[in-house]
Order: sequence, then structure tokens, then C-alpha cells
Amino acid sequence: MRSIELIIITGMSGAGKTVALQHLEDNGFFCMDNFPPILCEKLIELLLSSISPINKIAIVIDLRGGKFFMHLFQTLSYLKKHPSINSSLWFLDTSTNELIRRYKKTRRRHPLKNYSTLLESIDHERELLQKIRLQASLILDTSKFSSLELKKQLALNTTTPLNHPFVLTLLSFGFKHGLPLDADLVFDVRFLPNPYYCEKMRLLDGREQDVSDYVLNHEDTQLFLAKLEELLLFLLPRYKQEGKQQLIVALGCTGGQHRSVAIAVYLKQQLEKRYPLKLTHRDLSKKVKI
Repeated sequence: MRSIELIIITGMSGAGKTVALQHLEDNGFFCMDNFPPILCEKLIELLLSSISPINKIAIVIDLRGGKFFMHLFQTLSYLKKHPSINSSLWFLDTSTNELIRRYKKTRRRHPLKNYSTLLESIDHERELLQKIRLQASLILDTSKFSSLELKKQLALNTTTPLNHPFVLTLLSFGFKHGLPLDADLVFDVRFLPNPYYCEKMRLLDGREQDVSDYVLNHEDTQLFLAKLEELLLFLLPRYKQEGKQQLIVALGCTGGQHRSVAIAVYLKQQLEKRYPLKLTHRDLSKKVKI
């Protein structure tokens, strides 16, 4: 029998529900914010009766829903009895002082707008949510969490493993065509010998054996590659540990045809066994002018 994992995220306004939802979306969950709980039964029926591949859902239900919010109690009862639904309720809480600090920083209005002060709104929201809090399968106090720390905590509490891919992209380019704006690290290899000045290699590119040998067999190239590999092997696991899912390492020469391409191809061969890796040659389609 097909089953669906459903995570309902609720809690105090400003406690990090949006961060939690984004985290789950990045890890394969179909996500919806400010979802009316009265529609949950219809959503489940639709998914179970269709050929939709969706089997992991995360929704945020909170006081922004107004009168619809109180239907959450009935929804939770329905979900607990449903044989095809593996549901959990996450409640994100935060200290009052921290909530006030966050609201002052973002300058956003509290969803409960009928109170004269922010403190009154927060106190009343906490009172309204108390009964829901008691039903939560997970309660997290996010007062001292950064966004990354919150994501790490949430990753420990999903019933299905979350996938945290780290993809390394090696990008060759030519400086004369402009810097790649999305690069995280940029290395300039224009100090290496340039095959462009060898007539027989001018119309070739760095993927060709003659060009590759010309670039890679130079003493300075070997020294540079040894230092670059050491640096990348130091940096990559640390970027991954900090939650980065993609790192773009750009290698640039003058036209993006020879040196940068040869270096990128070489690095791919050295690193692809350690990390999922993409290789892109941005400027190879731009023809060399004779």
C-alpha cells in the first residue's frame, strides 16, 4: 500500500518555520506555506487517488490562517487514524526576547494585529498555541539557532533520510568574455604557457591531447596543480559541513579555450571519485580568431 509522509510545521511567528519549510523543500518534500488545515483531507485523498509521484509533503499551518487554524485539531485526529499517512507535527518555539529582537530586525508586523504592542501580540499567540504545542511530536526552541543550525536539527528528526547533495562544478572561462558571476572561487591561470601562440594548437582546445600535454607538462603547472588540489581538498569538506550544497570553482585564462579547459579537465579526473562533479566550459563555443 502506498504511504505518504506528511510533516506539519507550526509554532510561534518568527520562530523559523520558513527556514524549516525551505530545508524540507530542498530535500525532496512538496511544500506549502500558510495551508488551511480544513483542506488537508482533500489533499490526502487527491494524492492517494492519483498517479502523482509525490509521497513527501510538508506544510506550514499557523495563526495567519485565522479562523481556519482551529480546524487543525480535527485534522490531526484524522491523520492519526489514516493507515496510509505517516504524519508528524513540528512545533517551533522561541523565547519572547528573541522574537522581539527578530521582529525589530525585520520590521515586519505580527500576524495578530489587533494588539497595541508587539509583546501583547506574542503573549496572546503563545496562549492560543499552547494546546497545539502539547500535541507536537517535535518541539524545538530556536532561540539560539542560526538558520544552518536549525536545518541540522531538523535533519535529525525526519523519518525518511534527507539527501544533502554536495555538487562541485568546475567551470572554465575566458577573462575577455567577463567573470562568471555565480562562481564561488576563481583562479587565474593566465600565468601558464599559452598554446594559442603555437600555430598548430591555436584552433584546438584544452580537451585535445596535444594542448593538454603542452599545458600540464610545464613545471609551473605541476606546482600550481599540487597546491590547488591541496587547497580544494582542504576547503571542500568544510564547505559541505557548513551546509553548502554546491560549490562553483572557476578557472580562467584569456579566451577560455586552452589553459583553463585543460586545467578543468585534469581536476575533474582527480576529484570526481570524491565528489559528485560537473564540468562546464563556458566559452568553448566562442571561436578563436586567427
